[in-house]
Amino acid sequence: MKDFRDRIAVVTGAASGIGRALAGRFAAEGMKVVLADVEEAALARASREMAGAGAEVDAVVTDVSSEASVEALAERTYSRYGAVHIVCNNAGVASHPAPCWSQSAGDWSWVLGVNLCGVIHGVRAFVPRMIEGGHEGHVVNTASVAGLTTSPFLGPYHVSKHAVVALSECLQMELQTAGARLRASVLCPAWVKTRIVDAGRNRPGGASAPPLSGAVETQIRALVDAGLDPGVIAERVLEAIRGEQFWILTHPDFNAAISQRASSIVEGRNPEVMTRLG
Repeated sequence: MKDFRDRIAVVTGAASGIGRALAGRFAAEGMKVVLADVEEAALARASREMAGAGAEVDAVVTDVSSEASVEALAERTYSRYGAVHIVCNNAGVASHPAPCWSQSAGDWSWVLGVNLCGVIHGVRAFVPRMIEGGHEGHVVNTASVAGLTTSPFLGPYHVSKHAVVALSECLQMELQTAGARLRASVLCPAWVKTRIVDAGRNRPGGASAPPLSGAVETQIRALVDAGLDPGVIAERVLEAIRGEQFWILTHPDFNAAISQRASSIVEGRNPEVMTRLG
């Protein structure tokens, strides 16, 4: 895609962080933007801010872990606009750090429900409609560098993001095979200045399990606080859509870790514990 003006973009997790930055960047290109998020008050605030700046927006409270909720989002969008050109399946959460066996069934269900099933629901709800519409378009699935590497104590998050990477690769190949005018990208950032560490605020039924240790929690918070501004990520996403680039890697300093993992697989070496998180 090269022409964005008056096109329609749908962004999940749009009330804050990367999603909010993506929505703002698309609006700056003259797009009409549908903002979807489960956090109602923050969503309303983002909608007011963007509308006040002159953007045409529609805010839809959406729980991406629910197939029915995402389907309702698609139906509302197509009913209002008749087309969708960009879909960013971006909503994501993380549980507190703990060993895989200590993460509760609720932790696993919540993280996989939002991070993985949310992307699956987005693909299933929008891609068939986009193909049928015949317009050029793009699907951006937010994974993470955690989908290309592994580390201890973040099992549900890594599992969900590895699955999103695989889903996105399959989607890209299937779109090509179908001769569709759509392309796909997978966004794999590392540390970004968002509120993901406090994602438990939106967890149904209350907060996640207690953190593994204050030291791990403190380290993760410090890395997030020192992370890239979401606006930088949004700019990279726009460049990738323009260039039909599948892989969106925003943190070159993690390329060595990605390469190390790939080579260890080919060489049959056992996984090694990372001594630091970033």
